[in-house]
Amino acid sequence: MKKMILLLPLAILLSAPAVVYGQAKVGTAGAQFLEIGVSARAIGMGEAFLGVADDASALYYNPGALSLLTQKEVALTHVDYPAGIQYEFVGFVLPTPSLAGTFGIAFYALHMDDIAITGYDYPRGNGQTFTAKDYAVALSYSAGLTDRFSLGITVKNITELLASYKATGWAMDLGTFYDTGFRNFKICMAISNFGPDMEFISESYPLPIDFRFGTAIDVIQTEKSRLIAAVQASHPNDNLEKYGLGFEYWFNDMFALRFGKKFNYDYYDEKDFGGGLTFGAGARLNISTYRLNLDYAYQDLGFLDTVNRFSFGFRF
Repeated sequence: MKKMILLLPLAILLSAPAVVYGQAKVGTAGAQFLEIGVSARAIGMGEAFLGVADDASALYYNPGALSLLTQKEVALTHVDYPAGIQYEFVGFVLPTPSLAGTFGIAFYALHMDDIAITGYDYPRGNGQTFTAKDYAVALSYSAGLTDRFSLGITVKNITELLASYKATGWAMDLGTFYDTGFRNFKICMAISNFGPDMEFISESYPLPIDFRFGTAIDVIQTEKSRLIAAVQASHPNDNLEKYGLGFEYWFNDMFALRFGKKFNYDYYDEKDFGGGLTFGAGARLNISTYRLNLDYAYQDLGFLDTVNRFSFGFRF
């Protein structure tokens, strides 16, 4: 019976690529803000983070890993994009041993400054403005089914606003986390944003469903040094397959350097070796049972210039 319980979520995830492929509508999925990574740590590793997620950012990357967290944790991220576009993430994780699992809540928001209303008769604006915002609220739960395997689920409420128009919808994420026990070698799978089409005014559009598979392993394990290597493959319903490769080096479990490379992303030229490169750094400060994390990442967006992002985490 236990084997059947373990195999069920794996069977669901393994069948997901066929489901996603059958719904593929290249370039037509909406609610694209749901695909924006929330962790500077993950971005620094080329977002090859599915098998690494061991902090509150697992709310976004892999809810299956949330059950590994044994302390309450808060995570904050702010990103400044070109054209005055900004992105925010706030997450909170609450372990509940009495309920045999871990709960989490997250808020995602993409927003921008007010936009002037223009037209043929008033190309510089008529003195009025409108705004555009996307946001989502998500609830997560994760539980360990064995000492090495855990499963997590997230339910999201999604809203997109443009001037006086609004679209709402919901979606689910499902993630698994398996620790082989060998050099922290992890095997993980997740499907995100699985849900019904949303409708804006009179047009409907699918959500950006994504099936991901990732692994991570400790290449170096010493008393003072640790080097993690991670790879990830992604199969979205609105684009070609994407891949990520990332490395994270820790010294004394206090200071980190990160490097990553993203492959097959459409916002840079694949012929340019520098396209898709990411870099990052981080620091941890442990005070008694508390831990403070500060992470930074540099991301090359090719045609869209570069982006710097910062993440803050507090475990207590």
